[in-house]
Amino acid sequence: MLDNFSDDIMVLPSGIKLRVRTAGDGPPVLLLHGYPQTHLCWDKVAPKLVEAGFRVILSDLRGYGDSDKPKSKPDHSTYSKRAMGADQYELMQMLGYEKFAIAGHDRGARVAHRMARDYPDHISAVSVLDIVPTEYMYENTERELATGYYHWFFLIQPAPHPEKMIGHDPDYYLRSKLSGWSKGNQTAFDEEVVKDYVRCFSDPLCIHATCEDYRAGASIDLEHDSADRAARIQMPVQALWGQKGLVDKLYNVLDIWRGYAEHVEGKGINCGHFLPEEQPQETAENLIRFFKMHHGI
Repeated sequence: MLDNFSDDIMVLPSGIKLRVRTAGDGPPVLLLHGYPQTHLCWDKVAPKLVEAGFRVILSDLRGYGDSDKPKSKPDHSTYSKRAMGADQYELMQMLGYEKFAIAGHDRGARVAHRMARDYPDHISAVSVLDIVPTEYMYENTERELATGYYHWFFLIQPAPHPEKMIGHDPDYYLRSKLSGWSKGNQTAFDEEVVKDYVRCFSDPLCIHATCEDYRAGASIDLEHDSADRAARIQMPVQALWGQKGLVDKLYNVLDIWRGYAEHVEGKGINCGHFLPEEQPQETAENLIRFFKMHHGI
């Protein structure tokens, strides 16, 4: 798994520790994972970006994987996308990258969206995988979304209710998410990678922190998004999504993102939710093309 990547625990000036892997030379690209995974979701994609001439940085978000899981504040701001994005910005500055590109999947895409707003002078291009903006989804929630994305409404329940239920069998819970969101495409996931997801997700601190991520998404993140709603994102945005998933079924993805950003492109890919694992070749090809066009190669 990512054998040619360096593997470090980096301590940020803020004191937060992040699990980080890096490889390659060229313009820097930060890859962010989603729920309930770690940076290893990019295992099949990251080497292809290195081969294409990019410096690739993989990081576990705070609360996930082997990164820190700080105690949350009552308003959930500890796990706001602003706080999670600040970690990643601080990491890139520590590594010496004043300007960089980002690709994020799922929760990592929501962090990338926030970073595009908070650090517009430092991000050259951003790719968001299988999401539309959080604010839009909550404003347009209907039965089908609430059914298909029930975890959005389960995980935000007051602690320790979801934590106790997930903690009873985290292996089953995590594997059920991989299976359900990939439409049963179990062959997409390397078993050694899944075992590492389970190892990390079995930590009660991780279960709580990831619930806090969603609680923030339903509260303080919406406040931040509302405050910025009138300001359109200026850097190029790529939206990729799975054509077999709920995002494709419920949303006109490009039209929605064009309501938030000036320059939007993208396409659906023939898979479920987990683009980097279900369709790594096509996902990598789209990222490489986009970043070569907008990120200095």
